[in-house]
Amino acid sequence: MMDGTFTGVVDRIVDDTTAVVLVEEDGEVVEQVTVPAAELPAQSRDEGGRMSLTVRDDDLVSMEHIEGDTSEREERGESIQEKFDRLSTRLSEE
Repeated sequence: MMDGTFTGVVDRIVDDTTAVVLVEEDGEVVEQVTVPAAELPAQSRDEGGRMSLTVRDDDLVSMEHIEGDTSEREERGESIQEKFDRLSTRLSEE
C-alpha cells in the first residue's frame, strides 16, 4: 500500500487525454499511474513535467508542480526512462 509524498514525472500523454506518470521514491521508480491529462498541474502537462504527489491508502489525493529547468527535466526524463527500461527487462525475465 502506498502512502505519503512522492515525486511524479510525466512519462507520456496518450491521445491527449491520459497521462502516464512514473512515481519515484528516493530516486527510484516504484509505481506507474495513469491520470486524466486535464487533472495535471498546468505547468506539468508535458513529457518530463515534475510534480509532488500525495498518496493516501493507494489513492492519489493531490498533485503540485515542482519547478525545475528544462535541461534538468530532459536529463531526468532520460534517466527515468532508463530505470523503467531496466525494471521492465527484469520483470520480463522472471
